[in-house]
Amino acid sequence: MTKTEHKVDLLVIGAGSGGVRAGRLAANLGKRVIVVEQQYLGGTCVNVGCVPKKLFYYAAQLKDEFAVAESFGWNVQVGSFSWDRLRENKNREIERLNLIYKNILQNAGVTLLEGTARFVDHQRVDVGGQIIHAEKILIATGGISYRPDIPGGEFALVSDDVFSLSVLPEKIIIIGGGYIALEFASIFNALGVKTELDYRGPLFLKGLDDEIRCFVAEEMRNKGVTLRFNSQIKTIEKIDHGQKRVHYQDGGFHVTDQVLFAVGRLPNTAGLGLENTQVELAANGAIKVSENFQTSVPSIYALGDVIARTQLTPVALAEAGVFVDHLYGQNRQKMNYELIPTAVFSNPTLAMVGLTEEQARLQFKHIDVYRSRFRPMKHSLSSIESKIFMKMLVNSETDQVLGVHMVGEQAGEIIQGLAVALNAKATKAVFDATLGIHPTMAEEFVTMRSPS
Repeated sequence: MTKTEHKVDLLVIGAGSGGVRAGRLAANLGKRVIVVEQQYLGGTCVNVGCVPKKLFYYAAQLKDEFAVAESFGWNVQVGSFSWDRLRENKNREIERLNLIYKNILQNAGVTLLEGTARFVDHQRVDVGGQIIHAEKILIATGGISYRPDIPGGEFALVSDDVFSLSVLPEKIIIIGGGYIALEFASIFNALGVKTELDYRGPLFLKGLDDEIRCFVAEEMRNKGVTLRFNSQIKTIEKIDHGQKRVHYQDGGFHVTDQVLFAVGRLPNTAGLGLENTQVELAANGAIKVSENFQTSVPSIYALGDVIARTQLTPVALAEAGVFVDHLYGQNRQKMNYELIPTAVFSNPTLAMVGLTEEQARLQFKHIDVYRSRFRPMKHSLSSIESKIFMKMLVNSETDQVLGVHMVGEQAGEIIQGLAVALNAKATKAVFDATLGIHPTMAEEFVTMRSPS
């Protein structure tokens, strides 16, 4: 029996940030669009990524806020923390956002199908027995948490699992050295969990500015997180009372309540039936695409985390705009991956835009480095010893600011504003001529006068 075929202009596989944006923009231009999603609307960011992570981050930040409040005259009585209440409130917010994404698609005239999409050939996709024939197909399936293939690895959590964890553990070992590992280590530590972060390399946050990395490590240790570098995990063993014994390559072991793998995410292409197409994949499993997000098959495109260029929600949104303009617009937009501001919502928070010192020294003959390290005014009356660290890199021959970095409270908010300045190619003279708002932490970026 021949399956019923539905014909559309664009079929989008994946209703995350990039997929929803692409589907909505195409539909607004009068195109017939179907979006297919097998799990949840909003993708990684809304459901198991930046949104719930930031909500947990806010909960974790309150520990220091309570301590500071007493120093400013408030009589604060802090009761016990309820993990269940935080998780349930988070769930309600995610459900609200899921509905918003659904309404966005429906209001744009997009047809939403729930189910698993599998390629039949270059222009046909099977969704639960329905065959969708599309002139163009966009793969926007995002990424999935990576679980290392080691003995006992199945006893560990991955980052997705944290958001539905039934019980807050007393002790946790987090494996990894990227932003996901640092963020969860900071959250668990602030919520009263004895937290250890194990990383196989000599220092976490590889690829970021070395001075920033060292400062963050120092601050995290001061806040009570145990950091173990050059630590290679060998096996995980489940023992009595649900605990886990983590064995290391050096022969040592640690016992903990939970183990969390936070070692990155992989492009989510399994089960798509790409073997029925000639779509080419990179060595890391990412889908290879052109600058306009076209794969090796002319009718098939891909964007977002599944192409593993820069795995950030604003990047996927921007890529979707370029993709739709290429297919249905004037084909004038081009994706620019330079000067993308980035934040890590650990404790302390760090954010940056532009080059690291190491990158700047490789690209330019002469650079000036401006630094500032201080205790914020907010903690002048408290016992909290947190420090702020700011860094600016300048091409001394042209005076152009090449990069700005910050570690400390509100780093993400401050660097977002400075990203505008760097995209406008601001010079250090422009920063110097800008009056600061006093007293703020941000004014330090316009008052650093002498390179160090």
